[in-house]
Amino acid sequence: MDAQLEEHSPAPAGPAVRFPVRRRHRGLLRYPLVRQLLRFTAVGVVCTVTSLALYAFLRPYLGPQPANATALILTSLMNTALNRRLTFKITERHRMKRDHVNGLIVILVALLITGGSLGILHWINPDATVAAELWTTTLSGFVATAVRFTLLRHWIFRRARHR
Repeated sequence: MDAQLEEHSPAPAGPAVRFPVRRRHRGLLRYPLVRQLLRFTAVGVVCTVTSLALYAFLRPYLGPQPANATALILTSLMNTALNRRLTFKITERHRMKRDHVNGLIVILVALLITGGSLGILHWINPDATVAAELWTTTLSGFVATAVRFTLLRHWIFRRARHR
């Protein structure tokens, strides 16, 4: 009789399979690009403030171009790590080193844009103040940021474009 009961009883339940909870976004937030741009902007604000502070600190010791390059390079690893995790929601360690190397290449593009703008500023006004240099690097940083987001989204982190 016990054997008959065992044959007809349901199998014990295995571990429950849990799927990630998916949020339903409304309005403009339903588009992944908009959400990524908002997160990218937040990361950019933190990295820009850090970079400008480093530039202002290092400029008297190194001069404008080396201070700009040093500030950008020092903040690039932080920027790539934050964008990888927060903007594009990539949490696994797979391809992390390659992402950081590619992030350095993107930073070199940003360095060419901001360094070029500083070079133009000093060509036009050789006695430019630190404030003028900060404004120049900030404004050219906006252009560099647009180029950077495009390269990150369509080249480095294209596997996570729709998150």
